[in-house]
Amino acid sequence: MLSKYGPAMSYLAPLDDITFTLNELAGLTDVAALPGCEEASPELVAAVLEEAAKLARDVLAPINHSGDREGSRLVDGAVVTPSGWQQAYQTFVEGGWNGLPFPQRFGGQGLPRLVATAVDELWHAANMSFALCPMLTQAAIEALMTHGSDALQQTWLPKMVGGEWAGTMNLTEPQAGSDLGAIRARAEADGDCYRLYGQKIFITYGDQDLTSNIVHMVLARLPDAPPGVKGISMFLVPKFLLDENGDPGSRNDVRTVSLEHKLGIHASPTCVLAYGDTEGAVGYLVGERHRGLEYMFTMMNVARHAVGVEGLGIAERAYQQALAYARERIQGRPIGASEQASIIHHPDVQRMLMTMRCQVQVMRGLCYVWAAAFDAALRHTDAEERARQQQFVDLLTPVVKGCCTEWGNEVASLGVQVHGGMGYVEETGAAQHFRDARITTIYEGTTGIQANDLVGRKILRDQGSGARQVMAIMRDIEDAAGSLDEIGDAYRDGLAQLDRATAWTLEAATADPRLPAAVSFYYLKLWGVVCGGWLMAKSARAAQGRLDDDVANADFYRDKLASASFYATHVMPQAAALANTIVHGAEAALALRG
Repeated sequence: MLSKYGPAMSYLAPLDDITFTLNELAGLTDVAALPGCEEASPELVAAVLEEAAKLARDVLAPINHSGDREGSRLVDGAVVTPSGWQQAYQTFVEGGWNGLPFPQRFGGQGLPRLVATAVDELWHAANMSFALCPMLTQAAIEALMTHGSDALQQTWLPKMVGGEWAGTMNLTEPQAGSDLGAIRARAEADGDCYRLYGQKIFITYGDQDLTSNIVHMVLARLPDAPPGVKGISMFLVPKFLLDENGDPGSRNDVRTVSLEHKLGIHASPTCVLAYGDTEGAVGYLVGERHRGLEYMFTMMNVARHAVGVEGLGIAERAYQQALAYARERIQGRPIGASEQASIIHHPDVQRMLMTMRCQVQVMRGLCYVWAAAFDAALRHTDAEERARQQQFVDLLTPVVKGCCTEWGNEVASLGVQVHGGMGYVEETGAAQHFRDARITTIYEGTTGIQANDLVGRKILRDQGSGARQVMAIMRDIEDAAGSLDEIGDAYRDGLAQLDRATAWTLEAATADPRLPAAVSFYYLKLWGVVCGGWLMAKSARAAQGRLDDDVANADFYRDKLASASFYATHVMPQAAALANTIVHGAEAALALRG
């Protein structure tokens, strides 16, 4: 048994690379200068990351594989999470981690989303099944903070922010899938509240034994609702109703029907929930009637970024394990060598590991840069700058979610490949990373939905104006990167290909709107590849500038330059191929007969 290479291997937070990305790519100094972010000093952020790394390494990572084997179970109508889950969650709550990015008036830490994103990466890398619970809670908090009444906020947010109560998203139903306009759950007025009836599926942590209450954010229709997506309202429906002291009291009319049997994330309970089997589940209207889908997108867009971070976390964990295995696994003689050596000396293994490393670094950059823009869009003192940053966030949300999850799957698959036959058996743990990663391209809208969102809502709606403004931001690095030879050349060519594909998309949509939709996946991927080139060029410029000043970390900066060079020569050439497919391949994709 190769336990040395497998699930028992510790997860070590890549703090050097995280710090580099925070400072050199995401601009932590600029974020810390925003109103309300002043406490995010380099010293405080370093301390937060150190403590988070310990929790990830010592508490969450050790129960990742055992949680996968044991899974969550439904016992007498209640979910039982795996061994160690309750203790780990209690430690998580006691550390105040759930409230990291939320206002202090609700009991949060008030730190920037950028810092919270770096911490969230550690949770998902160490134990994605566990991290899904606080991730959904944080999304529910965002919706309630943005759209809930003062009364709802004061009643529910403090304990949700503290982590004592969890939150969920209740969107889809058996007949609806991703078509939320087809949902049938209904709500009927009952005094100052509502009674909900219906069934919801695929509810992550819809029930669990970690918190004393669960706050479900549920989409349902009122009796006078118009058909389609414009007739949906959002309701807060707790698992337990509150007593006169504000504590969980009687059980609400919400029942866990079953748990899904899934390919991966076995420890995360995915529930089918029934509302209103008897008297109707008590719920409270969030915001205005018939605006629920709009409100749900507040949750969903934050969750889409969070799922991108899941892809990053899984990829980092798979890369760490593959690298450790390749360094220790003795097999074969490398070309030109006289003796057997570890497989890391074989050129094709080196290629796979470099691919994994580069993709992880690009994913980290994308997730962190998005978070920095989110902070600026929320807090910057200049209204025009807030709008510019929001436009950046809006356009890159489907790119972060779609590309980081697709790449996370690719990196996890390469991790299995580096292990060879040992990667295909469960004892090493490489297969678990692959299985766990697979859901991320489906969560919160499949990659196809992200691609359609990018083309339909972000490109065609404003005739490419927002895309051109984002590309203008990305061009700021173009000249500076030019001095880095093939890195700058590859990046400039990638930008030209993105320009070309965007122009075609705008033109083709006027002839037949199906054409850009048929190749929207490739357009999304093109954005990801070129954004990666932008971030790698920035990374290379920063590393080059620090090589002479920071001799102690020279190897780290040389590795950064090597990663940027590899990306320029191995990944950036995909931009031309993707653009060609976009421009010439749409009609071929539509040739399939129904």
